[in-house]
Amino acid sequence: MTVATGISGETERSTTAHVVWASALGTAIEWYDFLIYGTAAALVLNKLFFPSFDPFVGTLAAFSTYAVGFVARPIGGAIIGHYGDRVGRKTMLVATMIAMGLGTFLIGCLPTYSQIGVWAPILLVILRFIQGIGLGGEWSGAVVMVAEHAGVRRGFYGSLVQIGFPVGVAASTGIFGLMTQLPEADFLSWGWRVPFLISILLVGIGFIVRLKLAETPHFKELVERKDVLAQPVWDVLRRDWRSFLLAIGITVSEVGLAYLLTVFVVAYATAKLGISRQVILNAVVYAALVEFATLPLAGWLSDIFGRKALYLAGGVFTVALAFPLFWFLETREPVLITLALVVTMTLTHALLFGPKAAFMPELFRTQVRYSGASLGANVAAALSGGFSPLIATALLAWAGSYWPVSLYIIGLSIITIIATLMTPETARDTLRS
Repeated sequence: MTVATGISGETERSTTAHVVWASALGTAIEWYDFLIYGTAAALVLNKLFFPSFDPFVGTLAAFSTYAVGFVARPIGGAIIGHYGDRVGRKTMLVATMIAMGLGTFLIGCLPTYSQIGVWAPILLVILRFIQGIGLGGEWSGAVVMVAEHAGVRRGFYGSLVQIGFPVGVAASTGIFGLMTQLPEADFLSWGWRVPFLISILLVGIGFIVRLKLAETPHFKELVERKDVLAQPVWDVLRRDWRSFLLAIGITVSEVGLAYLLTVFVVAYATAKLGISRQVILNAVVYAALVEFATLPLAGWLSDIFGRKALYLAGGVFTVALAFPLFWFLETREPVLITLALVVTMTLTHALLFGPKAAFMPELFRTQVRYSGASLGANVAAALSGGFSPLIATALLAWAGSYWPVSLYIIGLSIITIIATLMTPETARDTLRS
């Protein structure tokens, strides 16, 4: 890469460090924007936007609007991926930050059902859709940007971008934890808005940082060769369909776990088990903080042992822990609850999510890398991530117990294990041109 682009090794390392830092910071802000909605849906949106429903039905309605963001993600991935492969990675990373920031801030400004009636949930759904469009192209753009700068250590450098997720989880859950210390009336009146409103400041910082990013050497070479495709999304579906399907398969378990462990367990612990909001929110924050170390470790190990080894380990651990997670939650002991979430997040989500930033871009050619990574990740997110809290809540209501939720987790994991076995190892190959 250094010879082809005409830059020194020292400059390349400096560029890679800057790209990783800027991508990780921007991704953390975008995840914060997207995830605060999930925490709000578990804690408060049912009361403010669906108050005429039974509490359980209100929670289902809130999780349904939560899922809207995931339905929007493949659409955003297709649109933003198309232009990311057409006009460049950097341009679209800046655009996604604007879309996410605007949607999040406006949610914090929304009148509630008691103020404007049915228009409140309608506007909530529209803004959630905008959030989904933004995130649909953000993550994939960030990991493609890093992968095309990082050389042979794509697993490690890519996993540093993944730290944005636990940062977003810890920040969004932590600030809601602070807001829940307010008197209930204040929390329902204005406290829940604060996490949404302050996102505008974070987006401003991320916007400035991303403006200074350099375009990737791989995309520059593509432009110089005049090899940019007119319809990269169509090319993914027509020529790279196998990689596209495998990308979905290896992702469904990880993305489903992410939102079951950070959104559904909050609703389950508070509504079903009667655990205080502060206890479960603290446990989620601690589990997210541990991922600061485990995600880079998983990425580093994937450079040594391969992406598939880490994915298979994560899939097996997910099957093994699907029932023990709920056993520990049902003890209602804060220490055991925290331990359960920390161990589960480390041995399941981290092992899958850490290498993903390298694994996903490696499956696609430079011409369609942004589109392929966007579509693969976001179709999987729509299928399992957005609907997982909704499905888990419905299963819980149907059975009156957690066991079908555990079976659902196991089912997602089996899909990922099978897809991983069918996917070629990419860790030691150069990026496909």
